[in-house]
Amino acid sequence: MAGLVLDYTGQDWTLTRPLVRQVMALETVLCVIDFEPHVRRVDTDSRAGRWSSVGSPVTGVRDRPMAIEQDGRMYGLTVRLTAPGARALFGLPLSEIANKCVGLGDLLGPGARRWAERLAEAPDWPARFRMVDSFLSARICAGPELPPPVRRAWQRLTDRSGDVRIGALADEVGWSRQHLNTRFRSEVGLSPKTVARIARLQRAMFLMRDTASSSWADAAAASGYTDQPHFNRDFRLLTGCTPTTFRALTSEWTDPWETDRPRTSVHPGQLIGAPWWSWQ
Repeated sequence: MAGLVLDYTGQDWTLTRPLVRQVMALETVLCVIDFEPHVRRVDTDSRAGRWSSVGSPVTGVRDRPMAIEQDGRMYGLTVRLTAPGARALFGLPLSEIANKCVGLGDLLGPGARRWAERLAEAPDWPARFRMVDSFLSARICAGPELPPPVRRAWQRLTDRSGDVRIGALADEVGWSRQHLNTRFRSEVGLSPKTVARIARLQRAMFLMRDTASSSWADAAAASGYTDQPHFNRDFRLLTGCTPTTFRALTSEWTDPWETDRPRTSVHPGQLIGAPWWSWQ
């Protein structure tokens, strides 16, 4: 499932009091399977203040920050999907769930609840991951694919961390820029330019977190930003805060809120890219 499913994360940990997290804009789709009822409220536009409760939520691609409030035990599994993988799994254009958070049962039907129950009953995380492997392999292989030009454009944008000129990309796939933008937005839920912006920012965040980059300025320059104001503007629009605030939150949020360190198992490899779950 390479290029379709990024990773699975199993979590079983408890908050001592309510926690509100700001989730940055993402070009991936997050599918959470709750193993037991969980206190969760979601505001799909963190600037709007409109909260709703969603169990086993699927968070579509989005071009703005989102706020999540959680409390109590978080026991379940998260699947992170690429746009092609989500298109095949759910069988609908991702524009229908872009900037939204919907229940898994609304997309997969009544079988979603029974699947969650079977996962919860499994003896351990490796067994659960094998069950997810089997389910996703069958469902995604039978699902619809992105149109080849859209899939190729998506691959180029993500492979190059957004360092692609949209006009050149349209020429490469054989469409006009306007037609590429229309079809891409319909199938993926975001415009090619927005995907490029998110991928470029994620690259800078990855460099800052996982390499020896000594400053945000260095990470931004290495990710293709031509000036610091451009980077700062994108950062605030896509994450909802400044780079300085983000760095402080990622290093401070854990200790005051948890009863202990998160007990998390990851498959097939460690999470990469922006730490979407790691700041309040």
